Amino acid sequence: MSIDPMKNGITLAGVRIKGQAHMGGITVGVYYRPPDQEEEVDEAFYKQLQAASQSQALVLMRDFNHPDISWEDHTARQAQSRRFLQSIDDNFLMQVVEEPTRKGALLDPVLTNKEGVVEDVKVGGRFGCSDHEMVEFKTLRGRGRAISRIKTLDLRRANFGLFKELLRGIPWARALEGRGVQECWSLFKESLPPRSGAVHSPEKEM
Repeated sequence: MSIDPMKNGITLAGVRIKGQAHMGGITVGVYYRPPDQEEEVDEAFYKQLQAASQSQALVLMRDFNHPDISWEDHTARQAQSRRFLQSIDDNFLMQVVEEPTRKGALLDPVLTNKEGVVEDVKVGGRFGCSDHEMVEFKTLRGRGRAISRIKTLDLRRANFGLFKELLRGIPWARALEGRGVQECWSLFKESLPPRSGAVHSPEKEM
């Protein structure tokens, strides 16, 4: 990852793992965020994270110090923690650790932007005098750039104007009140207009 830690006040180290011939590599980063880190430094990190996650297969781990985050329902009490979750969503990152790593809190998430790159995640044991549980996992670097005939939607040709008009007719505040994250997402998907008429996005081969 192209971050100047001295310039931005960010404690981050990374290594590039090369793939085999015709295979993509992976960048693995280790990040430490102090509990009292200022929002300005957080934002500098998020900008670099955005650039890195868009250009390469990425695995990022270690201590982000957001103990108030509930990873099960993707919520947080503190504003800086909610901003961290927003950055994860904006960059389409996945968090793969399911167990707490320190005093009942999951402080050491493992984030990746590629499904299937991280496998066999295990939490347990401590290294030296650390009070954090170790997180072990395997990274798969043999993901080739195979030619695919999978069809996907060509969103550049979709009628988003009509799409937005249809969604404006739904009273979202009342419809989503009192529902959990997963229930809200399911309701939203069910409310999407059918793929027909002017809203339909043509398909293209990838």
